Amino acid sequence: MEFSFKAVIFFILLVQAVRGTSRQDEEDLEDRLMHPEFRNEIHDARTLRRVGEETQEFWLNQGKEFIRQQQKQQQNTKVAKNVIMFLGDGMGLTTLVAARNYIEGEHTKLSFEEFPYTGLSKTYSVDKITPDSATTATAYLCGVKANYGTIGVNAHVNRDNCEAMRDSSNHVYSIAKWAMDAGKSAGFVTTTRITHASPAGVYAHTADREWENNDDLESYCGVDSGLDDIAVQLIHGEVGSRLKVMMGGGKRNFLDKSVYSKGLRTDGRNLIEEFLEMSPRNAYVETREELENLDLTKIDRLLGTFSSNHMDYHLDAIANPSNTQPTLEEMTKKAIEFMQQDNDKGFFLFVEGGKIDLGHHSNKARMALDETKEFSQAIALARQMTSEEDTLIVVTSDHSHTFSVAGYQDRGTDIFSLRTSDSDGMAYSPLSYANGQGYYSYFNDKATKRIDPNLVLTGDANDLFPATAPLSTETHGGEDVGVFAVGPWSHLFTGVYEQNTIPHMMAYAACIGDGLKACDTLS
Repeated sequence: MEFSFKAVIFFILLVQAVRGTSRQDEEDLEDRLMHPEFRNEIHDARTLRRVGEETQEFWLNQGKEFIRQQQKQQQNTKVAKNVIMFLGDGMGLTTLVAARNYIEGEHTKLSFEEFPYTGLSKTYSVDKITPDSATTATAYLCGVKANYGTIGVNAHVNRDNCEAMRDSSNHVYSIAKWAMDAGKSAGFVTTTRITHASPAGVYAHTADREWENNDDLESYCGVDSGLDDIAVQLIHGEVGSRLKVMMGGGKRNFLDKSVYSKGLRTDGRNLIEEFLEMSPRNAYVETREELENLDLTKIDRLLGTFSSNHMDYHLDAIANPSNTQPTLEEMTKKAIEFMQQDNDKGFFLFVEGGKIDLGHHSNKARMALDETKEFSQAIALARQMTSEEDTLIVVTSDHSHTFSVAGYQDRGTDIFSLRTSDSDGMAYSPLSYANGQGYYSYFNDKATKRIDPNLVLTGDANDLFPATAPLSTETHGGEDVGVFAVGPWSHLFTGVYEQNTIPHMMAYAACIGDGLKACDTLS
C-alpha cells in the first residue's frame, strides 16, 4: 500500500495545531518533506545496472581506477593538423544525464564523456543573459561575443540593423576562414538547414539570423539594399565560396519559387545551379544514395541539401520506409573522408547535431534524447577515423534548455517512467520543462485538476512532456554548458571560461589565425 504524504502532512499539522509547535519542529517537518524516505518501497538489488554496486569495494575500486587513468594522461603539445568541432545544439547538462539513461543507463558515458579534458563554457551574449544560437555561433566560431540574433558581426550591430551590417568593419570571421587562410580545408555538416544560425556562423555576416533568403532580407532592408542573404553568402561569399564541404537541409532557401515548389526565393535565382556552374568539379547531392555513390576523387567541393527544411528527426526517418536522408554519422564519415584525401595541411570541420535543440523547443524530450544519441555516435566515428596525435576534437553546446530531470526514480528505471505525486495522487513525469507548448497538454482553464500524464505520454516519439508556463515554444536555458576535448592541446579546455574563448584555443592548437599560436611557443 502506498502512503499518501498529503494525509501524513495534514495529520501532523493538525496535531501541532492542537498541541502547539516550536520553530524547530516546523523545520524538522520541512526537512522530512524535502527528503522523502520511501520506507514502504522494497529495494530490489536487481534494479542496479552493474553487479557489485551494493558493496563498498565496488565504489572504492572505481575511485582508484579513475585516479590511475588520470595519472596516465600525458599532455599532447603537438600542433593540431586537423580540428573537428562538434556542436550539440541545446545540449545542456541535464540532456546528457537523461541521454545516458536513454542509451543504456545512468552509469554509462556518451562517447565524448570519455575525453580526457573537460570544462564549462559561459554562454551569455552582450545583450542577453540567455542567448540564442546565432550570437553563440559568433562566440564559439569567431571568438567574439555579440548581440542576440546576429551572426558574424560584433556588438556594434543590433538585430535588424541593415546599415550596421553593411559596414565591413563590424564583420568578424570564423575559425574556418583562419584555417583556409593557413592553407587548410574547411567545411561543415548539420542536421538543420545549412543556412540556419549555427552553421551560418561558419561563413555569414548578418544582422538577423532569419535572413536566410532574399525575401526575408528584403522585407527589412529593401529590394535595393545591396546586402546578401545568408544563402547567397554561402555560395558566393568571401568564406562560403571557399568551403570544401557543406551538408544538411534547407534546399528551399537556394531556389526561386518558380524553380522549386517549396522554394522561398523571389529573385529568380537558382543558387544550386550557380554553385555547379562555378566549376565542373563542384558536386551536388540530395539523397543518401547519391552521397554514398559519390566518387570523392573526382570532385573538389561538395554541396548537399537533403531536405527542403531541416532534416528529419532520426526517429521519424527510421520509421519512414521512403526516407532518403543520410544520418549525421553518415554525413560526418563522408565529410572526413573528403577532407582527408588531398590536403597535407589538414582541415577544420564543424559538425552540428542541430535537432537536439528543436526537440527541446517542442517539449519533445524523447526526440531530443535520441538526437543526442545520434550525435554521440557521430563523434565516436570521428574519433575512430582520426588520430589523437594530430587531430583536436572539441565537443560542446551553444546553450542549454529549461529541461529538468527530477523525481527520485529508482536505479535501472526507464527515464520516461512516471512517478506518483504525494500531493494529488496523480502521476507526474520526472522529465519536464519550465515552459513551452507542453503546458497545454497537461493543464486547461476548465479542468479542476491537472490532466493525468498517463493519458498524454503514450511512448510515442512525438509525446509532449510537461511544461510549467505556456509559451508558443520552449526557451533556452542560461546556465553554463560542457566542453569536452581530446587531442593536441586539449588540456587547454579545462576550467570555466567565456564561450568566445573556444575558437582561440582551437586556433592556438592548430597554429592558425592572428592570435597566440602553439608553434610560436614551441619555437
